Amino acid sequence: SKSTIQTYLRVLEKFKEWLKSIDGTSLHCIKKEHIQSYMDFLEDEQKSAGTIDKNHAAISVFTRFLGKPELMLDITRKTKIKSERTPDSLKEWEKIALLKKVESDGNLRNIAIVYTLLQTGIRVSELCFLNHCDVEIGKDSGKIYVRNEKGKIDRVIPLSKEIREHLKNYLNSSNGEIKNEKPLFISSLKKRMTARSVQYMLKKYNVNPHKLRHTFCQELVDNGIDIRIVAKLAGHRDINITKRYCKKIGR
Repeated sequence: SKSTIQTYLRVLEKFKEWLKSIDGTSLHCIKKEHIQSYMDFLEDEQKSAGTIDKNHAAISVFTRFLGKPELMLDITRKTKIKSERTPDSLKEWEKIALLKKVESDGNLRNIAIVYTLLQTGIRVSELCFLNHCDVEIGKDSGKIYVRNEKGKIDRVIPLSKEIREHLKNYLNSSNGEIKNEKPLFISSLKKRMTARSVQYMLKKYNVNPHKLRHTFCQELVDNGIDIRIVAKLAGHRDINITKRYCKKIGR
């Protein structure tokens, strides 16, 4: 994806600067010891395991581009320890207060966004990638087609009555500007909303997209929905990720 490309470019630029400061080696002439030394350097700088893992992934892709994947063999690094904590989600009263506050502000687009994130559990990147044609709203039912980065349908999620109503209100307020292949959620500049702009909007309500997604999953598990169905709706590739929500209710 575009964001991954940008991340890898930033990583390689910093790696390039580090190589230059050490012995002037260029990126195209790196050796195994350079990569291992850089991993050690990042750990000495007390970078998080997630940051080091990101650097490792980007450099690994670059070595394959060079046709030298063997450079990454046996490279050691600080590994990211998977959290056993139950993901943080909204309590019922917090959810009610959030929806009341968002609705009182009266921005139909923001209301639709919050309800969609909270009641479908889609990722913020998936929300921003939605086009008008990815949403079907009928009289008594509705569904949303969630696509992956290649544009292929990843999963289909049913829409509650509340989401359908708020999406219709939002779409009706757009005066027909949002249709067909055009983005579903647009900014004040009439451009597709970005993940950052959604995060910024939610910040004033002291919440983030992750917490809304976690709330969706937690409520399904709390209501006894089969863990495999929850995993499918959430788009989890590893069901162990979904099982974290079971810890809260002692399953």
